[in-house]
Amino acid sequence: MCGIICYLGNRAASPILVNGLRRLEYRGYDSSGIAVLGNGGIRCERALGKIDALGAEIEGQELKGNTGIGHTRWATHGKPSVENAHPHADCGQRIFVVHNGIVENYQSLRRELISKGHTFRSETDTEVLAHLIEDHYQGDLEKAVRNALAEVEGTYGIGVICADEPRQIVVARLGSPLILGIRNEEVFAASDASALLSHTREVIYLQDGDVAVLDNGGFRVNNLHGRATSRDVQILEWDEQAADRRGYVHFMLKEIFEQPQVLTDAIRGRLIDEEGIAKFGGLESVSDRLLRMRRLIVLACGTSFYAGLLGRYIVETCTNFPVEVDLASEFHYRKLNLEAGTTVLAISQSGETLDTLAVIREIRRRGALALGLVNVVGSSIARETDAGIYNHAGPEIGVASTKAFLSQVTILYLIALLLGRHQQMSLSEGQDFVRELRSLPDKIQSILDGAAEIEGIASKYAGYRNFLYVGRKFSYPVALEGALKLKEIAYLHAEGYAAGEMKHGPIALIEREFPCVCLAPRDSVRNKMVSNIQEIKSRGGPVLVVGTEGDTELQDMADDFIGIPAIDEIFTPFLTVIPLQLLAYYIASANGCEIDQPRNLAKSVTVE
Repeated sequence: MCGIICYLGNRAASPILVNGLRRLEYRGYDSSGIAVLGNGGIRCERALGKIDALGAEIEGQELKGNTGIGHTRWATHGKPSVENAHPHADCGQRIFVVHNGIVENYQSLRRELISKGHTFRSETDTEVLAHLIEDHYQGDLEKAVRNALAEVEGTYGIGVICADEPRQIVVARLGSPLILGIRNEEVFAASDASALLSHTREVIYLQDGDVAVLDNGGFRVNNLHGRATSRDVQILEWDEQAADRRGYVHFMLKEIFEQPQVLTDAIRGRLIDEEGIAKFGGLESVSDRLLRMRRLIVLACGTSFYAGLLGRYIVETCTNFPVEVDLASEFHYRKLNLEAGTTVLAISQSGETLDTLAVIREIRRRGALALGLVNVVGSSIARETDAGIYNHAGPEIGVASTKAFLSQVTILYLIALLLGRHQQMSLSEGQDFVRELRSLPDKIQSILDGAAEIEGIASKYAGYRNFLYVGRKFSYPVALEGALKLKEIAYLHAEGYAAGEMKHGPIALIEREFPCVCLAPRDSVRNKMVSNIQEIKSRGGPVLVVGTEGDTELQDMADDFIGIPAIDEIFTPFLTVIPLQLLAYYIASANGCEIDQPRNLAKSVTVE
C-alpha cells in the first residue's frame, strides 16, 4: 500500500499524477512513481523518499501522454528502494501496475512465472501482478486483468496500463479502496478522495470484485466474470479547501484547532433538547433491534479503539447492559459467542481498516446486528454494515488522529444518551446531558486559546525520552490516547496506564528522567489520583498534571499544571485530551519530527 492515482483525459498526465500523489502524501509512504502512456509507449519514473525527489527525477524528462498511473508506496514486501517502488512492469515493459494490498500467494505465483521464463526485478508481491497479467494478455487488457486476478489470493486495489492500448486504464478492487472521479471528458481513479478534490466532486465508489475500464473519458464497471455492474455517482461532501492547511504549519495543528467546530458538526441535528435525547437517521432502519439489544461489542484499532474504551465507560454509565471493547485485529481469533441481542459497533476513521472489515463480515454471517461509525461516506464499512453513523468531521490529513477521535467520542456519547433515555436515564438527566454537550465547544476553545502556555510547558519536556501517562475511570482511555499521540509523532517511548495499576509494575520505572503525565480533573477519583501523584513525586519523577482550573492543591504539588474548565466528570475526556494532543504536537515540533507524515505509519491500514 499506500496511495494510487490514475488519469485518462485530454491534458498532460504527468503533472496531474504528481499533484495527485502530493494530495496522498498524508497517508504515509517511503517511495513514489508514475508511468505515463503516450504515442512512444510507456515512460516510468520512480524515486525513493518524498514526492519532491520524484519531481526532480521527472524534471526535464519527456513524459508525454494523456494517460497514466501513479503510486506512493509504504513498504510491506521488500525494503524501501527505487527497485521496489511502484509502478511495476512485466518482462517487456509493456504492462505497468500500481497496487495497494497484499498478494498472499505471491511466492507460489512467482515460482510458477519464473519457471515460464519471466524475470523479476524487485522483492515485491506487486510485481507478480504485472507478470501474471502479461501471461494472460492476448490483446484484451480487461480480460487479462480479470483472468490474472482469478489466480490471486489476498487483497488489492490496482491500476493497470498497457502500451498496446494507449487510451485505456483497467482498475480493480478487493479489500482495498478505489474511487473513480468523472469530469467532462476526463476520468480519474484514486485510493482516496483527497487526490480528486482539485478536479471533481463527482465520484463512484467501487466495491469488492469490481473491475472498471477507463477509456476515452468514460468508464464501465464489470465484475470479475465480465458481467456489467451498475454503480451510482455520488457527490463528495468535502471541498478542496477542507484538505488545505489554511495557514497552519501542519495539518495536525489545524485539525486540533478545528475540534470545537467538529464537535458542533457531530451533534448538529442529532439532539432534541426538550426531550433530552439523541436521534440518528442512519439508525432508524434498525431502531427496534438496537433498543432490544442486550450486549454491545465495540471493535476498532488504534486511536478508534481508545475511543471505544471510553465509549464503554459512558454507555455502561447511562444504560444497564454490558459493553465489550476489543481490538478488531485480535477479535477474529476468538471463539465467538454472539447470543441473541448482540450488537457490534465497528469504529474506523477511514471505513477501510481491513482488520475491522474482516470481522464485520464474520459478524454478519453469524446474524448479529452490525453497525458502523466512520468518517468516509461510501467506504467499505459504511456499505457492509446493517446501518451506521457518519462522523461528518471532514478530511483528516494528519496521520495521527485528533479531530476524528473527538468526533468518534462525541457520537459514542450520543449513542449512550439515546440508549440511556430508553432505559434508566430520566428526562432531567437527559436534558442536563444535552446541555453539557452543547457547552463543550466553548470550553475546548478556551483550552486552545491557551496553546502558547502548553507550548512553553512542552519545551521543558522535549528532551526526555520516556513518559508515563496515567488516569483513572473516564481519564484512563484518554491517558492511553495521549501516550499514543506522543509515540506516533514524536517517536518517544510513552506508556499509558490505569493509575491503579502503577503499584503492579510501572512504578519501578519512576526516576528523575522519567516524567509522568497525570490526568486528575475534579471527579469521583481525584483523591486517588492525588495519592498516585504523591507516590511519583516521592520517587523523584517529574509530574505534569492536567487538572481542573483553580485546583490549587494539585498546582502546588505538580512540577507543571495545565488547567481545564470545570465540567461534570463524565464529560472531562473532551477537555483532558486537548492538552495531550497539543503536548505531543509541540514536543514533536521542538524535536524537529515529521509531524503530518510520521515515519513507518500510514493513515489508512488496508493490510492485516
